[in-house]
Amino acid sequence: MLRPSYVLVITAGTLATGACNPFRSPMKRAPVVQVSTRDANVNARWHGTLASPSNLAGAVQMKGSVAMTPGSNRGNTYVSVDLSNASPGGLHPWQLRRGQCGMDDGVIGAPDAYKALKVDEQGRANGSVTVPIVMPSEGRYYVSVGASAANPETIVACGNLASPTR
Repeated sequence: MLRPSYVLVITAGTLATGACNPFRSPMKRAPVVQVSTRDANVNARWHGTLASPSNLAGAVQMKGSVAMTPGSNRGNTYVSVDLSNASPGGLHPWQLRRGQCGMDDGVIGAPDAYKALKVDEQGRANGSVTVPIVMPSEGRYYVSVGASAANPETIVACGNLASPTR
């Protein structure tokens, strides 16, 4: 029959061997940091903030955001707009353009590809378009929102896009 001290020594030795197993590879452990591929485009997004021009202060105070991301294939780019604080029921034409707010270098894509933003009862609207250009890595871009289809030259909200951070 084993004495209690032998049982204690055998138990301690078994536990030590199991904990310090030389046959267990540290490479087979689950990594502490895991790489996620859920959003591979996170560093390829251009972002901007829409705001009404200062000359419309007191009359119109729209705000919102715009994002430009890679499209479904290499030859196109997806642009989305979220607008808020607009007059309910309004229809506002919008476009992605080259340049900066106040310094226009032309529309990107076909002007009729942009569907007007329809403002809901809470004063919000959103829209999107896929334009036929390769996702840019540099340049100057902005989104302009017009007053109405009858008056698209009057800009009621504008937002410069900031290039992605790398």
